[in-house]
Amino acid sequence: MSAFADAPYRHVVLFKFKDTASKEQIKAVEEAFRELPKQVNTITDFEWGTNVSPEGKDEGFTHCFFVTFKDKAGLEVYLPHPAHKEFGSKLKGLIDKVLVVDFVAQK
Repeated sequence: MSAFADAPYRHVVLFKFKDTASKEQIKAVEEAFRELPKQVNTITDFEWGTNVSPEGKDEGFTHCFFVTFKDKAGLEVYLPHPAHKEFGSKLKGLIDKVLVVDFVAQK
C-alpha cells in the first residue's frame, strides 16, 4: 500500500482560450465544467476561478479548474466517463492551450 493511499488525488486543469472565443462561448465552457461533479460521482470536490495574479506569469492561461478525487482510481473513472468526453468535445475550436497537472496531496 502506498504511503499516500489515503491522500486526495488532485487534477488541475488550466485553459488558455483562443482570441476568437467569445465571452458567451467561454461562459458555456465554465458552466459545462461546473456540471461535471453532478455527473461523475468520483469527483469529491471541485473549485474553479479565473486568473487574478498580479505577477504577469500566466502565459495567457485565464482559467483554472481544480478537481479532487479520493484516489487515482477516481480519476481513472472520470477520464473515460461519457460526461467528461462530451465536455471535451465542447472545447474544440475554443482552446489555444491546455495544461494539466495531477498530484497526490501532501501536508
